Amino acid sequence: MIDLGQLFFGGMERSREFEVGPARFNIAPTQNVLCVHHDSVVDGLKAAQYRWGLIPAWAKDIAIGARMINARSETLDSKPSFKHALANRRCLIPMDGYYEWTKASGGAGKQPYLIEPVDGRVKFMAGLWEENQQLDEEEVIRSCTIITTPANSTTSHVHHRMPAFISERDCRAWLDPQCFDVPKLKSLLRPARRDLLQLMAVSRHVNSPHNEDKKCILPLDTPTQGQQFIQFD
Repeated sequence: MIDLGQLFFGGMERSREFEVGPARFNIAPTQNVLCVHHDSVVDGLKAAQYRWGLIPAWAKDIAIGARMINARSETLDSKPSFKHALANRRCLIPMDGYYEWTKASGGAGKQPYLIEPVDGRVKFMAGLWEENQQLDEEEVIRSCTIITTPANSTTSHVHHRMPAFISERDCRAWLDPQCFDVPKLKSLLRPARRDLLQLMAVSRHVNSPHNEDKKCILPLDTPTQGQQFIQFD
């Protein structure tokens, strides 16, 4: 359980808790991922599973989502695919680890790394979500993308980009449906603190999206536990 009401809105008389579902160890693009956003119908937080890979409202081909699993923070307000969502459909994606790959020594393929919070607590990645009714007349497709920033010094040797993490104190501001101040919103999207994350080389078992078990996060010697791991690239 994640107590989101207590985390974001401590002044509420009653906190709201959301099930994050069973442990996931290898969430790949086009699979569902947990998103948290403001729901105008109930005027409160909503947590739901949305397809990873943003499908804009105007899109008529679902394949576009596979090309929009990430959105660069620097250009959100200028890209037609993301501009509307930045203004109206911001979300948070909870996780306690994600993967990146780098060239293995000797050039033998790519070595996966598990990147996880040093303190072991769930962190929140900034995201955008959308609804599409063009692809299916009977069903609305809801999808999301993860916002990225330049990598910090902890992870830059593995990949030049990283998810934009929203600090707990800024979660409320990011989800505020009344905030249309683009410079303010973009100021929340910055590289993570250098001491927020740690890296660990893991088995190439994770390289296949068909593998969804604890073997994905095993280091060479000691097993670890996980919750929401995302295959990020």
